[in-house]
Amino acid sequence: MNDIGKYRFVCTLTLSDILGQVIVWLGVIFASLAAALSLMSKPVYSFGAVGLIVVTSLPFLLFTFVTTLFNHIDIVPLTEEEIKRNNSKISGVRKTVAKASV
Repeated sequence: MNDIGKYRFVCTLTLSDILGQVIVWLGVIFASLAAALSLMSKPVYSFGAVGLIVVTSLPFLLFTFVTTLFNHIDIVPLTEEEIKRNNSKISGVRKTVAKASV
């Protein structure tokens, strides 16, 4: 567990990685609004259609966002020079733990 300071966590996620997901989500929102407008003669059905579409699609949206984020997290090992440079910046309790792990 003390070796966690020997790795760098890098997020390589960019807007272009999730742009397709955002466009699909906007399409779902517009489809639910179109369904609501077509059912406006009965407002209860209209609100129900919007709620049903949004509630059922939200877990899939969150799943795709989270998996895309996790796929773009890289764990890169540090070189000895970077470890020494990082240890000189650490103070207090963390410095004691860093010295104990070296």
